[in-house]
Amino acid sequence: MKYLFQILINLFSICFLISCQFDSKNDLENEKIWFDTPAKVWEEALPLGNGRLGVMVFGDPKNERIQLNDDSLWPNDLEWDEPKGTPEDLNKIRTLLLNGESKLADSLLVEKFSNKTVIRSHQTLGDLFLKWDHNKISDYSRSLELNSAICKTSFKSEGYPINQKVFVSNPNQVIVVNIESAHPDGLNGIIKLNRPKDNGFETVKILSANNQIIMSGEITQKDGEFRSIKAPILNGVKFQTNLIASNIGGEIEPKNNELKVNNVKKLILYIVSNSNYYYKDFVSKNKKDLLNINNSSFEEIENFHFKDYQSLFKRVRLKINSDRNLESLTTSERLSRIKLGKIDNGLTKLLFDYGRYLLISSSRPKTLPANLQGIWNQHIKAPWNADYHLNINLQMNYWLANVTNLPELNFPFFDFVDRLIENGKITARKNFGMEGSFIPHATDLWAPTWLRAPTAYWGGSFGAGGWLMQHYWQHYEFTNDIDFLKNRAFPAIEQVVKFYNDWLIVDPRDQKLISTPSTSPENRYLNEHGEPVATCLGSAMDQQIIYEIFANYLKASEILNINTKLTSLIKFKIKELRDGFIIGKDGRILEWDKDYKEYEPGHRHMSHLYGFHPGTQITIRDQPRLFNAVRETLNHRLINGGAGTGWSRAWLINYAARLLDGEMALNHIQLLFKKSMYENLFDAHPPFQIDGNFGFTAGIAEMLIQSHEKSGIRILPAIPKAWKSGSVKGLIARGNVKVDLIWKNNKLIQATLLSNENKSTSIIYNNKIFKINLRADVPYYFNN
Repeated sequence: MKYLFQILINLFSICFLISCQFDSKNDLENEKIWFDTPAKVWEEALPLGNGRLGVMVFGDPKNERIQLNDDSLWPNDLEWDEPKGTPEDLNKIRTLLLNGESKLADSLLVEKFSNKTVIRSHQTLGDLFLKWDHNKISDYSRSLELNSAICKTSFKSEGYPINQKVFVSNPNQVIVVNIESAHPDGLNGIIKLNRPKDNGFETVKILSANNQIIMSGEITQKDGEFRSIKAPILNGVKFQTNLIASNIGGEIEPKNNELKVNNVKKLILYIVSNSNYYYKDFVSKNKKDLLNINNSSFEEIENFHFKDYQSLFKRVRLKINSDRNLESLTTSERLSRIKLGKIDNGLTKLLFDYGRYLLISSSRPKTLPANLQGIWNQHIKAPWNADYHLNINLQMNYWLANVTNLPELNFPFFDFVDRLIENGKITARKNFGMEGSFIPHATDLWAPTWLRAPTAYWGGSFGAGGWLMQHYWQHYEFTNDIDFLKNRAFPAIEQVVKFYNDWLIVDPRDQKLISTPSTSPENRYLNEHGEPVATCLGSAMDQQIIYEIFANYLKASEILNINTKLTSLIKFKIKELRDGFIIGKDGRILEWDKDYKEYEPGHRHMSHLYGFHPGTQITIRDQPRLFNAVRETLNHRLINGGAGTGWSRAWLINYAARLLDGEMALNHIQLLFKKSMYENLFDAHPPFQIDGNFGFTAGIAEMLIQSHEKSGIRILPAIPKAWKSGSVKGLIARGNVKVDLIWKNNKLIQATLLSNENKSTSIIYNNKIFKINLRADVPYYFNN
């Protein structure tokens, strides 16, 4: 009886802890980024989006700027085709490398197989400007509420409250700005739409009538380049943006292609915008979107927006012990504290949720995938074209999707890569004389698959296709969606496997199969003449990627009961591949095919550890020697100044988590906040690149749960001492297992696992393995 009573007490205690840890009301109310001053620069403005449309809200009481974006606004897909390289040229490059002529090989690779510098950029949609006659501003606040995806600005003008609310609705496909004034004179000012010029040329036509402004335009790139030669692009995606103003009190009148606001008590602006990339008759689509808005009240549109957004955002909830008093400080003040050496677990949790928020806001089904800047870009010519870089950046954008229970947000990625697969068949055949599909290190809206870059170390990359295929395979691993594996993943993976099957050659030095020419993204080594060069005979990353895609292809073939001549060939070739993990004399993993002297020992890319993360080829139980070599390799990079950019630092957080080192992970969390963070918590490369935000969220998830090991699901693998207590709800492990965790005094209190099917698995905690049996839709409670 005494024993039973104790069990009941324990159960009660656990239930009480669960209710406390997951009592979300207070957490959600305070889940915001906020400031007590308007944004002075773009990197201080606050982002909103619905996957396709995005805005950056500055929150200026007198001269408000809301910068606008559409993910499809690119200059035209001109008849820019593959470079002139042929299989014969490829053989020359391979001969040069076999003869030790790496510098000549670099040069020939660029000359024959690259379209060199390409300037064709994603572009801003324009700006909404609101010029107000407000005076004597006080009590100012602006915030982005992550729980509702609403940006609020509040202040007093001459002592009277004025409140602005902005959101971007996915259900209604509209940008909404709601402004209310308690001032006796109401709102008085000018509403204006505009777009920057392209090298001095107007890019839009603007008309106003009644309560509406219409902005129509076409994307151009007057300073475009192709093959490092000026190539002006004089047309592109066409678009129309419609703004309709609704008012209570006062009046609105058109004037000089703007709208003049007089004595309005409440103003609601609805902005719809569509392009001919998505709709042939985009003008009619705008009219349809406006009609839908007219049939709904503001409150209904806001409610639809909230429910739609919450259906995604609320799936995961993280709580870490933190000082709630810090929430009274602005985000800028909290960042300043961290730069002085303070730890702010509350800001870590906020940045974790911010990554989920940003992915929901920039990647929805039937939109384009998040690019280098998500969808938020104020430029006509953005840094690196705000395009799709495929040697880590696009992939990092989606590391968080499955583990944080946002699997459907992967589909813009898959839709886009499917297009690359088709175009890559042409490049593979035309340039290399090979079967399958080739995918380069960078591409854009039109999904071209030719190499681009004026140097071999930037653009001479051949691993992108295999890396992209990892996402197809892992989506299947996380979801157990056999239809996806059969109809989407396997066909794509097979095309890239076909290319690598033809691409590999025999290394005469050891008779092993290698990728040649081969580079380690954006890095160089010193050849025997002391010259910095890029190409080699089988870089570590290429070898690891090819091994991985071959292995996943064979696993998929077995699951789908497919046995062909190609599967037999890959079974043979995977055994003949040269190992991608070769330990050098100093205990580090070699980056290239030899132990060359490094040109930049602290390089930001750590591609030769691809197979450790995001790959799964090394674990502490199965390869302890390689596991230790990974740490040595990272230490060397860091000692020499590595991880200087935001996304690179985020990658280090993921590496540290995989190394089961919570203190190392916390150190890089702190350094990310200190060195690579803008005021609005955008990742600073610099300039802004969104991959660091997404990589950070993935890294935090990796510290809490890992499911890549054969041994089972590892829980709380890398929580630092500073995370004394906390909880997380809704993370997903491979095998489609939902995991909730509660810990206290750095020890697990309870793990709850939920599967949608009967299965046997294991929990790994404190390096102990516990075998468990899960029953479909029945929670399994694990108490250490």
